[in-house]
Amino acid sequence: MDMKMLVDFLWVAMASALVFIMQCGFSMVESGLTRSKNTINVAIKNLTDLGVSLILFWFIGFAFMFGNSKSGWIGSTHFFTEFTGLGLGNLAIFFLFQAMFCSTAATIVSGAVAERMKYSSYILSTVFMSALIYPIFGHWAWGGAGGDIIATGKGWLASIGFVDFAGSTVVHSVGGYVALAALLVIGPRIGKYGKDGKPRAIQGNDIPMSVAGVIILWFGWIGFNGGSTLAMTTEVPGIILRTCLGGAAGMLSALFIGWAVKGLPDINFVMNGSLAGLVAVTANCHCVTGAEAVIIGAIGGIVMLALSWLLDRFKIDDAVGAVPVHLGAGIWGTLAVGIFGDPAILKTTPIGGHQIYAQLIGVGTCALWAFGTAFVFLTIANKIRAIRVTSDEESKGLNIVEHGASTELFELMHTMDEQARTGDLSKRLPVEPFTEIGQIATLYNRVMAGLELNTIARDEYRELFSNVSDGLFLVDQDFRICPNYSTATEKIFGTKNIQGVNIKRFFAEMLAPEKSVRFDDFIALMFDPSHNERSILSMNPLVATHFKVNVAGTWEPRLLDCGFYRIYDGTKKKVLHVMVIVRDDTRLALLAKEVRTLRAQQQQRQSAQP
Repeated sequence: MDMKMLVDFLWVAMASALVFIMQCGFSMVESGLTRSKNTINVAIKNLTDLGVSLILFWFIGFAFMFGNSKSGWIGSTHFFTEFTGLGLGNLAIFFLFQAMFCSTAATIVSGAVAERMKYSSYILSTVFMSALIYPIFGHWAWGGAGGDIIATGKGWLASIGFVDFAGSTVVHSVGGYVALAALLVIGPRIGKYGKDGKPRAIQGNDIPMSVAGVIILWFGWIGFNGGSTLAMTTEVPGIILRTCLGGAAGMLSALFIGWAVKGLPDINFVMNGSLAGLVAVTANCHCVTGAEAVIIGAIGGIVMLALSWLLDRFKIDDAVGAVPVHLGAGIWGTLAVGIFGDPAILKTTPIGGHQIYAQLIGVGTCALWAFGTAFVFLTIANKIRAIRVTSDEESKGLNIVEHGASTELFELMHTMDEQARTGDLSKRLPVEPFTEIGQIATLYNRVMAGLELNTIARDEYRELFSNVSDGLFLVDQDFRICPNYSTATEKIFGTKNIQGVNIKRFFAEMLAPEKSVRFDDFIALMFDPSHNERSILSMNPLVATHFKVNVAGTWEPRLLDCGFYRIYDGTKKKVLHVMVIVRDDTRLALLAKEVRTLRAQQQQRQSAQP
């Protein structure tokens, strides 16, 4: 084996590792963009589809995709391939690189259907995609790409001149179409769209982690596109550079156009714009100039924004924007080959004499095959057994429902929900020290302890108000009677529902005019902290005062004794309320009058005796 071949092996192996690392990026992006009650479910799906797709691609997918072609429709060799023996190093490294592509296509679906698809249903869709949908379309477009060491014969799309260098359609659009089919079958998340049809933002739990995930994906794209040469050639540096230019252009176009439309720089525009630009240049990074890569990437970002708006318009809930990024930008990038691709580099004999015709046929075929097959399969599967979790399970979160993996936040929410249902304020949240949720739980427990004490005090306060014989109420700075007052207050004044009543007007109806005027001046002074309270109280005009109280339409005279007390704020510089205590002395006055009358009568009798 010569040095050139060893260098090629090393480069493709490194590229395979970079594409493998993209699985970590996908997991971070999707986990960060979903709610914490579903993060474990998202993470386990990303790891599962890697293992499932790898085994199935080795089992039958690789043979269907790259085996000897049967009339350009399906491969027929290299089932359960053993990668041992002399001369099979090329085959092993080629399989490894292509298996990573299969895993990438499968994981695109995970983010789109996050937070509502059953784990078992997701595994089923990954099996169907990895064993059938992806490898068969891959054979049509890339069959024969491995050279003489693996197979003979081209796929039928490749034969008519269709070009997709690193998989804008073969990988990204296929994944996007399967994701779209799944979204149509399972429907939007609960609460995503209001009654007016407008979308509601469902905030992810860790946006910085998602940003880090995008950076890892961008890094992995160096291997994704650069490794698609399958050798270390002089074209590799240019391919990598154009890949990065496309990603940067997609990010900037999505950022500034989204900023202009929405009025703020949305982080989702930046993340998905970057990925859309990278997807868009994936099909053409080998056959365009740097300037053309910038244009293609920028339009990819715009396509992502437009398709995101269109999905919301039709109430199709994509949790992470996978369809706009991978399907929308993937279609555009594939068509861009026919618009910008250099014929001298493409070296094709396209159908109809124009590259764009071959690209349109490839894009249309992908739509019919990937979307059509996935939609029929998932619809039938959903009829047999629902592939979506129940609404109650969705509300609880897939971490606990699907995997029995509770989180601190779930425990916190569960206890709070139990408190809301039972009204038991004595329950306390579990506290996990040295964590953010633990700190929240500690503070919440303190609040609940104070609330419990306040509730007990409030009950005692209400008990006092119910049993006290005096009228007791507060007056605010606008001279209105506050909501809470003693039961006796209504009885004393013969009026119900006095909350919010202006005390000046209320008393004016029951007092003599001169008393009413004096009271108005007095109550105004009570709210003026510049005047000494003792001095003002000495001017109280309602000490043992006669009121006329309307009781059931009849005016009754009553002797009321009113006391007034200031209630200050914490600084003692502002009077918040005036507390009024009213004692009804009418009976005492009548008794005193009767006693005086009896004494007078007794004195008269005594004076009349000889």
